[in-house]
Amino acid sequence: MRRAGAQFCRALRLASVTPAEAQSLVGCAASVEVATSWALPAAAPLQHHLRPYVAGSSARSGPAVPAAAAAAEPAVAGQASSTDPSSNGGGSGSGGGGGSGVMPGDRTDAFALVREEIECVTERLRRDIFTEIPALERAAEYFFRASAEGKRLRSTMLLLMASALAPAPPGIEALTVDTAPPAEHPPDARRRQQRIAEITELIHVASLLHDDVIDAAGTRRGKRSLNAVFGNKVAILAGDFLLARASVSLASLRNPEAILLMSQSLEHLVAGEILQLTADAEEAVSMDHYLRKTYCKTASLMANSCKSVAVLGGHSAEDCHLAQEYGRHIGLAFQLVDDIMDFTSTASEMGKPQLNDLRSGLATAPALYAAEEHPELLPLIQRRFKEEGDVEAAQALVEGSSGLQRTRQLAAFHSSEAAAAIEAMSPAATPHAAEHRRALLELTQRVLDRKK
Repeated sequence: MRRAGAQFCRALRLASVTPAEAQSLVGCAASVEVATSWALPAAAPLQHHLRPYVAGSSARSGPAVPAAAAAAEPAVAGQASSTDPSSNGGGSGSGGGGGSGVMPGDRTDAFALVREEIECVTERLRRDIFTEIPALERAAEYFFRASAEGKRLRSTMLLLMASALAPAPPGIEALTVDTAPPAEHPPDARRRQQRIAEITELIHVASLLHDDVIDAAGTRRGKRSLNAVFGNKVAILAGDFLLARASVSLASLRNPEAILLMSQSLEHLVAGEILQLTADAEEAVSMDHYLRKTYCKTASLMANSCKSVAVLGGHSAEDCHLAQEYGRHIGLAFQLVDDIMDFTSTASEMGKPQLNDLRSGLATAPALYAAEEHPELLPLIQRRFKEEGDVEAAQALVEGSSGLQRTRQLAAFHSSEAAAAIEAMSPAATPHAAEHRRALLELTQRVLDRKK
């Protein structure tokens, strides 16, 4: 409880909560057991994997955020105080005293640190999706072409994690393109970890292609979506093709635990989409259901790929678990900020239409929090904003509530917990590892600060 309270206080600082608000929130959080120990036996059924993430209350998902303690005006994610040391992306070292070798206040450009290696992984990925069927190749490579790859947050996070835990820096060969066939077993640990980064990007993009078909989306990453260009059938098959290629690379790792972890992420992606599509009236207004779905659709892939990288590096069970915790919390924070930006960012910033979630019939965290203050929002959520004027009415109610602020506070909590996982790891073996841990800490702040 002491550690949970300290981390919650740090989360409040990240969220720019005033002292009066903080006093109210900390008093509320004192009665909440903020647990992060949710790793279960790998073979457990899906429902058992999901239950601890959200079951019963927000105890395992984040602190209770009472409406009275949140500012009523809309807020932009990540407006941390410039005078607060905790806003410098490095955390305050309150995460369990694991001796990680990371000093508070240090700042590292996370993306620049592994950019050269990321380019090598991306180039290999482009080569791996070659096929002799021209239409399929054009579709499969649509979001892997230069300037269309997206932020590559996931692969950056994974290579940072690989170095953060490594006993020594990677050799120079890691900065060359791996030309081995996808089915060939990589003999080097770093090459196997790079394969996880590649597999994760393939799975992520495949899920986007399928999501855009389900949502009838017209844009993605600031350009026309694949389904808008090639049609739904080709988009679905292109996503299937990417998953098939990811499966071949995954099998080549010959590591049962990593294979199982990544396979579970695929299972969770499907489960998350089903949870979203089939939510009944009660589930549509449930924060537990929302977080369960969010874990499946966003955080599971980050959590399990981070752990896979640690497993392939041969690290301790505790460090593997902490790597998984980092990915889980940063994934939840990422999606919560995404929910905020759906209300606060422009279409050009987001690369998709503003209020896309509401127009798709989805109530995300800001709307669910707003409904606690404005019960008239509940019937709009339950009918999925289908009637004329529902989207506009919901937008006004959310912006007139503390929903955005409370969502930002919850994102800051998960960001803080991700930082705590890094700080609790066994001591960094080298200055190189310590530098990459600082970069992982910086990512927790970048997730909060991002505008697109």
